[in-house]
Amino acid sequence: MTTAAQTSLAPDPPVHARTPLTTVSGVCNGTLGELFQGPVRHRGQPGIGLVSFPVDRYAFAHFSPDGSAAGDPLPDQAKSAAAVRLFCEHYGVVLPPGRWSRHTELDVGVGMASSTADIVATLRCLFALFGLPWDTGVVRAVLHGIERADSVFLDEFALYLSDRHEVVAPLGDGIGFHTCYVVEPGAVDTTAVTPLLLEHYRRRVEPYRRCLDGMLAAFRRDDPVGVARAASTSAALSQEVLPKASYDAVMGHRREFGADGVFVAHTGRVIGYLFARRLGRRRMDELSAFFHGLGHQCSFAWGGHGRA
Repeated sequence: MTTAAQTSLAPDPPVHARTPLTTVSGVCNGTLGELFQGPVRHRGQPGIGLVSFPVDRYAFAHFSPDGSAAGDPLPDQAKSAAAVRLFCEHYGVVLPPGRWSRHTELDVGVGMASSTADIVATLRCLFALFGLPWDTGVVRAVLHGIERADSVFLDEFALYLSDRHEVVAPLGDGIGFHTCYVVEPGAVDTTAVTPLLLEHYRRRVEPYRRCLDGMLAAFRRDDPVGVARAASTSAALSQEVLPKASYDAVMGHRREFGADGVFVAHTGRVIGYLFARRLGRRRMDELSAFFHGLGHQCSFAWGGHGRA
């Protein structure tokens, strides 16, 4: 498997853009945080490992050819613009005149991988524009040059090192969950909280190791209830360092609602329930009332892979 460290951005032979008659688009899902986040040792080095929890909510990037457009055709978002530059340098291409636009269904700064999804949607748009095959190695290398990132560019679960942009273990695409979640107020500065997380990880290495072992074993046997149980443990460990205001109430009512587990955005504001089975309308009404009583409007969404 090619790692981010092994993937360079040395230019390939020049590629000329096709001249599309209509807008070219790229789409990327976001996340509802993570099923697991914690310390992982890989190839003899410590890192921060994630099992991102993809959600059926998306970021969209659009490029519309326009011969009258002036200036460099770059997206307004700084990270997406950086992705365009790195992509073009790698492939030796020049964008034709045109205009970028975007749309997102993801909240910003709450742990839904909104910026990574914007970057990946932009890259998908570029691959389509130039008629190039999708290359996850190039995507990882571009992300490595911009930010610590989630694994939203993959079409399966993975244990992923967000700081080194490396897949430790692919976990397949056979598991998914119905979810009910809320986004608590505020935003988290990931850079600012990283020292707190690293100290917490040093103190709690063994509980995190047991949690991850349980989660990986559950994925191997295609056991969504086991994955949900491990996600609840990871959420409880996260609560020790970056607490969610709703956590005690959510965890305390898990059995009442028949949820298989609780998940959080470990460095964000998302918290919610995991259900291996589809929710009935009455249960949805009850969950809505419960979260409204906590001062939140809940949302329902499909998370993960597998079949909704």
